[in-house]
Amino acid sequence: MSISTNAAVTEFCFEGRFLDFVIKDGYKLKGLLLGTSEGECYIKLAKHLRSAFDLRLPQGTWLQVVGTKQYNAKKDQVTLVGERVMAASADMGTVAAQIPVKTKPAKTQTILVCQKSDCMKRGGKALCQALESELINNGLEDSVTIKGTGCMKNCKAGPNLVMPDKTRYSKIKAEQVPALIDKHFPGDIREKAEDMRVNIPSFVEV
Repeated sequence: MSISTNAAVTEFCFEGRFLDFVIKDGYKLKGLLLGTSEGECYIKLAKHLRSAFDLRLPQGTWLQVVGTKQYNAKKDQVTLVGERVMAASADMGTVAAQIPVKTKPAKTQTILVCQKSDCMKRGGKALCQALESELINNGLEDSVTIKGTGCMKNCKAGPNLVMPDKTRYSKIKAEQVPALIDKHFPGDIREKAEDMRVNIPSFVEV
């Protein structure tokens, strides 16, 4: 871990284990939590990274994050902004994935489902049940989690959900779930879900 000095803004280069994403409003990616030798730290992702970041990144993956450290003297507050995020070598990644993160169980992908009352009345409850059943049928229950969120601001077109690749669906019905799972989780992804070992060449962009 190294930090270069400057006035209010400095550069940093942190290495550590990926712990979790930080999501705002139920579906907006804001940053990530990194476990370093000095403890857990929150790193806000630069705008260009948020839209392109792979939300399937397994917890425990060893990362190198380069960016700027901004100090606000008025608030006595430090903000870390990540400009580049890279995954470690295959060997390091495998070791990191094999060591469980104690705080939370490893989940590689998340389906976001609006759980506001309007969406629930329009079939949201049946949709959640269908998703859970279909994930189990396809052996994805350990690699994909369903997460309830607050309002997605389109309740009249509910129920609403967001798939791991950020594709958003409205007016989705329970009977459409099998086709939805087939589309977003093809056979090769299901096979990979059975093996959580990471095989990434030396420090590649995430």
